Amino acid sequence: MTALAGARTLFLKEVLRFWKVGFQTVAAPVLTAMMYLLIFGHVMQGRVEVFPGVGYTSFLIPGLVMMSVLQNAFANSSSSLVQSKITGNLVFLLLSPLSHWAWFVAYVGASVVRGLVVGTGVFLVTVWFAPPSFAQPLWIIVFAVLGAGMLGALGLIAGLWADKFDQMAAFQNFIIMPMTFLSGVFYSVHSLPPFWLQASHLNPFFYMIDGFRRGFFGSSDVSPWLSLGVVGGSFLLVSAIALRLLKTGYKLRA
Repeated sequence: MTALAGARTLFLKEVLRFWKVGFQTVAAPVLTAMMYLLIFGHVMQGRVEVFPGVGYTSFLIPGLVMMSVLQNAFANSSSSLVQSKITGNLVFLLLSPLSHWAWFVAYVGASVVRGLVVGTGVFLVTVWFAPPSFAQPLWIIVFAVLGAGMLGALGLIAGLWADKFDQMAAFQNFIIMPMTFLSGVFYSVHSLPPFWLQASHLNPFFYMIDGFRRGFFGSSDVSPWLSLGVVGGSFLLVSAIALRLLKTGYKLRA
């Protein structure tokens, strides 16, 4: 019960941390996604039809929603840990009797909450541009939660590894951003040349986006069960690494 109470307290602290600066952590990503929609939707609408009967704007919205979920889930856990290291308040957490499981549940749980809040905000703002359809809504929930959880755990790894903000920014700019933008957010991977098509299938972010989009249209580039297997396996692998680092106190204890 003590461990559960500690995890719950840390979880609430992490949720309140991003909510207190909601204009930066929630409103700003929503505005960014809307700008992407206005630009790409205006340029490509009427010129591209990825799925039969699905306009480009309708196709783009789920990709933007999921991209926002993933990026903000990663940013929440990674920025929190790095900020705690720089300000020195991490010592107070180290003095508490929290297990590595409590740390993991709290940080990843808060990351999932932020990712879903931002994703919901993006959907509510962009839904005015195209009527939504929910062909298989269960896939929407499954991939949103799994994707946010995986990126929250990945952010935990990045936050443990980084000692300053520019190291975390390098992790995000050279790993997270390229994998996100090359995952099919703005296009179908079947429009790519053969080499890049095969390369896309090595990117786990592609399966998150594709599986999430399946829930809206009932159509996808690959089977949703394959996507579920890849995303679920990636989540377990990243979570195992994060838990191991937390258990050994990697870059937490001198």
